[in-house]
Amino acid sequence: MPLPTVIVPGYLESAIAYRQLEQSLQQLGFPTVTVPLRRRDWLPTIGGRSVTPILQQLDGTVQKILQQYHPNQINLIGHSAGGWISRIYMGEKPYLARGNLKPSLWQAHPLVATLITLGTPHISQERWTRSNLDFVTKNYPGAFYKNVRYVCVAGKTIFGQRRRGSWLAYSSYQLTCGKGNTWGDGITPIEAAQLEGAENIVIPGVKHSPRSPGIWYGSPEPLKAWVQYLI
Repeated sequence: MPLPTVIVPGYLESAIAYRQLEQSLQQLGFPTVTVPLRRRDWLPTIGGRSVTPILQQLDGTVQKILQQYHPNQINLIGHSAGGWISRIYMGEKPYLARGNLKPSLWQAHPLVATLITLGTPHISQERWTRSNLDFVTKNYPGAFYKNVRYVCVAGKTIFGQRRRGSWLAYSSYQLTCGKGNTWGDGITPIEAAQLEGAENIVIPGVKHSPRSPGIWYGSPEPLKAWVQYLI
């Protein structure tokens, strides 16, 4: 039986946006649940504050799926910020960010067989996001845990330029990797979505968000490019 899979939503996103992806994975035989976040659950994390409230809900979801299916391990799928939040969750260093009263620690990497990140910005130049991402990149660089399979999925869809139709992409790419004139999914540039030592996949034509018009990482066709890495 395939391992159970937990989906970690992206920043300011709710679980309902991942319902189609959840159902697609279930149809392929993967018992799948999404961390039951609501948009308002992200409010305490705004402005570079601690993402501990999200990590607590992630851990609660993982514990429930372990009790339900009794697997040795699970798969994690992190969309956007959900990818680097998953890397904190797997880690062994006490996490103390702005707004935390005390460090928190989960050390969940032995539980994770595969981590798939979808359009995750693993680096950032943006002032507020950087405080959390610097913690991740300093303590867990690249595909850090050798017992975990890291699969990083990026989109090659919009080239950032200072003109109508690609200005948002240009600004977002520049805030993320310091360079606007590059390829990405409209929000995350390719070079920020990849990790050294991971299985790095680039899919043409996918948009960043499940709410984007057109196709995104979890749509039926792009799904075929990365679902094979789930165990």
